[in-house]
Amino acid sequence: MSDIAAAIEEGAKKSDVLWLTLDRPRLAWHAWHEGAIYLVTGGGEQELPGLVGLDTVQVILRSKDNGSRLADFEADVRVVDQAAAPEAIAALAKGRLNAPDSEHLTDRWARESTVLRLTPR
Repeated sequence: MSDIAAAIEEGAKKSDVLWLTLDRPRLAWHAWHEGAIYLVTGGGEQELPGLVGLDTVQVILRSKDNGSRLADFEADVRVVDQAAAPEAIAALAKGRLNAPDSEHLTDRWARESTVLRLTPR
């Protein structure tokens, strides 16, 4: 594993948030699962305008301890078939704090939200 790949994995595992360069820098919560970042947008979750239509996005990971920049990288963006990725969806749901409907969270995501996989390039 390269140094940058190791920094990305470590940073994504240690912090539940990252920054995405969209219409402006956007803070997003996420989960790291099997070499990729998973996040959810829409349907009452974080709004990440334009992300669904992108092929790639610039991602910035910062230290949870002191806010310093750990990694700045481009990632491929792919919409996730939620039914085909139960482990990734479970990891993402586990990291969703203060959900108003935690018992039915993944059902709501399947109906109303888009789950995305960001794979570092």
